[in-house]
Amino acid sequence: MDEFLPGDVWLVGAGPGDPDLLTRKAERLLRTASIVFYDALVGPGVLALIPEQVRLVPVGKRSGRHSKDQSAINVLLVEAALNGERIVRLKGGDPSIFGRSTEEIGALSAAGIRTRICPGITAASAAAASAGISLSLRGLARRLQFVTAHLRNGEKLALDWATLADPTATTAFYMGRGAAGEISRQLIAAGLSGATPVLIACDISLPGERLLHTRLDLLPIAVGAVTEDKPTLLLVGEAVASNGARAAATLAEHLP
Repeated sequence: MDEFLPGDVWLVGAGPGDPDLLTRKAERLLRTASIVFYDALVGPGVLALIPEQVRLVPVGKRSGRHSKDQSAINVLLVEAALNGERIVRLKGGDPSIFGRSTEEIGALSAAGIRTRICPGITAASAAAASAGISLSLRGLARRLQFVTAHLRNGEKLALDWATLADPTATTAFYMGRGAAGEISRQLIAAGLSGATPVLIACDISLPGERLLHTRLDLLPIAVGAVTEDKPTLLLVGEAVASNGARAAATLAEHLP
């Protein structure tokens, strides 16, 4: 068991939202902390596990919503650590996957503050589990790619589309709702078939979870039907086809 001393900071993964998907270590750290700085994507069930005496400080970090900027969050963490708090910086999913951990660790390290990471279940894994599919598939999907599609206003989604349009890979686009149209157009233009399976997932692991199987050329229409303004994950690749569709394809291959 790692010591959690006054002045220490733990970056803790809250997972996709379901408190049952927290690691035992994450739960112990939340109960030992004196203060928790948490993101907007942290599920309410996770926050409910934190004892009443622990101070909770919301720091936002959700696309399209007001939040503190990263430099302000860094200052809050450093000040709390220097005041002798036992700090949990609680992030949705896994802190090391699009969680800006490097910026926070850098600011804390510069102030001489000990910082450690407790990993969490990332949204792509949780969505695949909910849908009953695998992110990899022998003979079809040998590679997994994680991409963030989150952009500031006015920015262009500048990605290596030729590399991403790999028919032997599964690609997870985090925060993909707003970029769904461009993702569809660019991947098809780079050579990926319009019939490539896509899984759209939002509110992953929560009671209101929505999952929709579609195809790449229909993605711009389908995404608007299920996601509203919710943070959305897009899984693209042959491995994410529904089990029914894959069973039908397998049967067709073996028919005379």
